[in-house]
Amino acid sequence: MRDPSWMGHFPSNLRWSDDSQTIYFNYNPENHPGDSLYKIELSDPQRYLKVSRAERQSFAPANARSNGAKTQKVYAEGNELMLYTIQTKDKKSILEWPERLSNPTFLYGDKKIAFESKSNIYIYDIESGKARKVTNIQSGSKSENRPTKLNERDEWLKEDNLQLLQVVREREEAREKRQAYSESFAKPEPYTFYTGSKQLSNLQICPDGSYVTFSLITRAENKNTIVPDYTHLSGYTTNLNTRSKVGDQPTRVEMGIYNLLKDTVYMVNTSNLPGLKDLPDYVKDYPNKKWEAKERDLLLSGPYFSTDGKHAVINVRSFDNKDRWIALLNLDNGTIKSLDRQRDEAWIAGPGIGWSFSGGTMGWLPDNKHIYFQSEESGYSHLYVLDVTKGSKKQLTSGTFEVFDPKISNNGKYWFLTTSAVDPGERHLYMMPLMGGKMEQLTSMTGNNDVAISPDEKNFAILYSYSNKPWEIFLQANEVGAEPKQLTFGQSEEFKAYAWRDPEIVRFKAEDGARVPARLYKPDPEKSNGAAVIFVHGAGYLQNVHKWWSTYFREYMFHNLLTDLGYTVLDIDYRASAGYGRDWRTGIYRHMGGKDLSDQVDGAKYLIEEHGVQPGKIGIYGGSYGGFITLMALFNASDVFTSGAALRSVTDWAHYNHGYTSNILNEPFNDPIAYRRSSPIYFAEGLKGHLLIAHGMLDVNVHFQDVVRLAQRLIELGKDNWEFAVYPVEDHGFIEPSSWTDEYKRILKLFNDTLID
Repeated sequence: MRDPSWMGHFPSNLRWSDDSQTIYFNYNPENHPGDSLYKIELSDPQRYLKVSRAERQSFAPANARSNGAKTQKVYAEGNELMLYTIQTKDKKSILEWPERLSNPTFLYGDKKIAFESKSNIYIYDIESGKARKVTNIQSGSKSENRPTKLNERDEWLKEDNLQLLQVVREREEAREKRQAYSESFAKPEPYTFYTGSKQLSNLQICPDGSYVTFSLITRAENKNTIVPDYTHLSGYTTNLNTRSKVGDQPTRVEMGIYNLLKDTVYMVNTSNLPGLKDLPDYVKDYPNKKWEAKERDLLLSGPYFSTDGKHAVINVRSFDNKDRWIALLNLDNGTIKSLDRQRDEAWIAGPGIGWSFSGGTMGWLPDNKHIYFQSEESGYSHLYVLDVTKGSKKQLTSGTFEVFDPKISNNGKYWFLTTSAVDPGERHLYMMPLMGGKMEQLTSMTGNNDVAISPDEKNFAILYSYSNKPWEIFLQANEVGAEPKQLTFGQSEEFKAYAWRDPEIVRFKAEDGARVPARLYKPDPEKSNGAAVIFVHGAGYLQNVHKWWSTYFREYMFHNLLTDLGYTVLDIDYRASAGYGRDWRTGIYRHMGGKDLSDQVDGAKYLIEEHGVQPGKIGIYGGSYGGFITLMALFNASDVFTSGAALRSVTDWAHYNHGYTSNILNEPFNDPIAYRRSSPIYFAEGLKGHLLIAHGMLDVNVHFQDVVRLAQRLIELGKDNWEFAVYPVEDHGFIEPSSWTDEYKRILKLFNDTLID
């Protein structure tokens, strides 16, 4: 449980130099407080070097945008517009601006650069060195910039004064005549678009420079919760202002189009989207409630412009997250045409599909006619293309696997894409023709191959790991069957001194016939104590049954310790886990603690029937979502689980956040049935076994309030076989080794005391 640096030093965040000759990565062989930037040059791949500050300062930032020829990049640095030449690594300031500027991009065949400053778009002509403002957007309203209109009382006083005092009246009449004469020669007032009280964001200019799009955001005023900090350095109790609770009022997002040729603005009209007023299926469970079919609130992202500027598409999500539309946007009038609708009575998600404001995988093929995107229409997240001129759609990948991070090759003829086609617990890079066809597997190492492709596409830098081997860098040529070469060797001698187990991946049968994947740790027969521990991973939508190094490395090591002590350990990818398609992902819709809990119960039966585990000697533990399942197991399956440790656990879903919870359980005031059957606090009377509750008091994700309320409930129920461990300086994810150590000593003691004779 010590700081993970004792295990060694392992690389992360791979990227290539623009000339494809150097691999950069974060590394910490010197055990500094934080990682530093290192590099490996292809001319000497067995040696890594720390990148100097001078070299780092010579880089173009990661958000710099390339020109069409990939010879230059443009980026903003404060109030300067910077141009970076890739071949010579030379960078120079080409424009000093009086205000901060951002988001520069090349236009008009790379002859001009558009940038944003003070919520407006400017275009800089590289040849002439002149910049011009092309939009006129202001916050507030037009009336705010006009002279204040007098109220009835002040208007009467003014008129009375003018009638009484001749000189004052004559001066006012002369002023009005001068003003009228001056205005007769004045130029017409320039067009200005006022945003009112709405927040402007996402200014984008069309590649041909004819249109600028933007988003207007109206944020709802939702009440936030507070988390007290009792250990603040000041010596006083202070309050951390954190998230709100599920049931938020929606943030409204509108999309506007600034027509630069017509010098006017109009809003995108979404009213013709098919199914916009559809009610969810769960309303049938509330026949006495009056449901109004009305246009749902939407979240719009994009637009995604074709490179020739002739087409644009937007990604539209319903706020209830049951619909995702991809629509063709008519930039000339703001109307849209639905190209694809994905409806899910549970919730829209999955690899490459994105959440809320994120459009996920989406872009244009080189022909500027086809868009590409990912969809779970087939039950697994796959890659699709769609002809926006004809509306025809084609599925490019298919099968019982998922696709990750597709990228079009430099020559526009192929896809590079990562998939789980070999096994749900493996990740490999493939190459596939642009319009679909045979996928050629490019990586071969069993485990996870997280590939960074060199800009010239000749080589792969692979961040690779296996179940009992942490991440290292490998180099491989872009050829089928090429041999990867290991470049880093970060394991410490202390880490290598122990024979870390390679857990067996098994599948057991669930009560509904599903085959549930799990990691199995088996003790030596002569050491077996007949007891077992089931681990429940957190996050819900997360995969932990796989053949690469787990983010739960502390738990992995703890499982090795338990196995050494004679326990059998099972680590289950229960219903709602990632990696197994749409039906597995949504298996908990409207009932958390349903199939995800029965999968743990069936796992316990599997251990008893197949691996000699004795009934009554099974414990369960987990953190966050795993803590929630542990509570449900101790409360609702007390005949199966003798003891459990619930760490940083949700006890009442009505008190969790909106973005996560509303997708799965809808909203508590609309679907109270789902919340009542999914929240452990309503089942606390079922506790019979031994329960350890552990929670950080500074947890801003699952608030300490959750377990405080549960503790009071257990007290009122007269339960006495539970204990409460609090960690005053810890958030949701612990930081201090002392906290980790204390927590896991308690977990081990719980199981030793309750599961071993």
